[in-house]
Amino acid sequence: MLFPFPFGQEWTWLLTVWAIVEVGLRIVLLGVIPGNRRPTTAMAWLLTVFLVPSVGFILFLLFGNFRLSKRRRQQQEDVNRRVRAVTDGLAEAGSEYAGPEWVTSAGELNRRLGSLPMVDGNKVELIPGYEESIKAMTEAIKGAKNYVNAEFYIMSSDFLTNDLLTELEKAADRGVTVRLLFDHIGTLRIKGYRRLIRRLRASQVQWKRMLPLLPIHGQWRRPDLRNHRKIMVIDGEIAFTGSQNLIEPSYNNPKHRKVGRKWVELMSRLEGPIVSTLNVVFATDWLSETDESLEDQLRLPTQPPPPGNVTAQVVPSGPGFATENNLRLFNTLIYSAQHRISICSPYFVPDDSLLYAITTAAQRGVDVELFVSEKGDQFLVHHAQRSYYEALLEAGVRIYLYRAPYVLHAKHFTIDDEVAVLGSSNMDMRSFSLNMEVSVMLLGAETVNLMRSVESTYREVSRELMLDDWMDRPPLAKYVDNVARLTATLQ
Repeated sequence: MLFPFPFGQEWTWLLTVWAIVEVGLRIVLLGVIPGNRRPTTAMAWLLTVFLVPSVGFILFLLFGNFRLSKRRRQQQEDVNRRVRAVTDGLAEAGSEYAGPEWVTSAGELNRRLGSLPMVDGNKVELIPGYEESIKAMTEAIKGAKNYVNAEFYIMSSDFLTNDLLTELEKAADRGVTVRLLFDHIGTLRIKGYRRLIRRLRASQVQWKRMLPLLPIHGQWRRPDLRNHRKIMVIDGEIAFTGSQNLIEPSYNNPKHRKVGRKWVELMSRLEGPIVSTLNVVFATDWLSETDESLEDQLRLPTQPPPPGNVTAQVVPSGPGFATENNLRLFNTLIYSAQHRISICSPYFVPDDSLLYAITTAAQRGVDVELFVSEKGDQFLVHHAQRSYYEALLEAGVRIYLYRAPYVLHAKHFTIDDEVAVLGSSNMDMRSFSLNMEVSVMLLGAETVNLMRSVESTYREVSRELMLDDWMDRPPLAKYVDNVARLTATLQ
């Protein structure tokens, strides 16, 4: 015998106890995991726990809770109450929009979930050029007199963003209050992070990491929660929002540069009352990270004369809200569509409700098209996305693959000739449950036509995916797609 008999008995006893613990763990989690989760998500977690109980339990502790801390949730609720109190008493914050009733209904849904109203008199400019949007933000910063509020998921100090950061530093030096937020983990992963931090520390810019993961300082949470918003507000008069991060288009990655991979984005430049509502979202995030209340910026003042004629509404979403605001809006608009739906989402991993909304629209005769990248930048997400193509194509959805090596990262969609939505939110389960996102709903044919022009440029450089070709792909590719689809539900 290799071990004395007594040691063998102890080992057997430990294994027996461990087996009992694992069975007990399965039984307990069977009644815990399904609570407040989608059935598909709950089943994926239960499968993991039942196959490898110990590892599954540890992963569930790390990644199973998608809620923010109680303090952050209370701050969000407090800001929502204050915004409602202000806007409920302001006739100026209301809207005289006279379009279809289903659009007004969607606006009321947004107001009840996110607390921000539809507002008239806005001017909208779409900026599809990557360098052009950076230059537009840089020029706006040059004219700042009072404050610049900016938050981006990813930031970098590189050849493209250098002038923008320099203008932020100059603005702070001349007495403008410059506040800057960036997601901690999102930016930490980018080459040059330490260089950025050194530069910010040497400046007069007030900056903070969003959702910091610093256990040594007692800052702990689910590791993959992200603040994915992209917002810049200058003096409450000009705002920028959309899909683009503050970084050069190859994300400081030599491998991307070698193959010519660049990100394709869509940003918007906004003027009018919508700027103040976007600033409310920034003020909420600034409060969460600094405990500093920007009380005066939570008001929604009139800005006569109105600079434009577009009605718009800001829709914040994320773990700070219990209602998945973006998903509910997307589903509402898609079910309301009568003629045409055009969707651009770089990471398209819908839950069942969104998949049914899109396929049902196609099956009832609505023209539905989806723009995605031919080759994604994230292996699991890209293959999970591919697993939905068959159901979409069979329903009649036309899928356009934006030619590699470019990554179509823009996030927007249009409904009929009535509604355009753009912002930071993908149509995937991460954006619905885990990421803090911001979207802007823009009403009227004028803005929809601007968005359609952008969509036309995508179509010109994309190839359409046909069902017969897709069904002929290799069995191994189908297997990888289906396994990746399972991982997408582990939230």
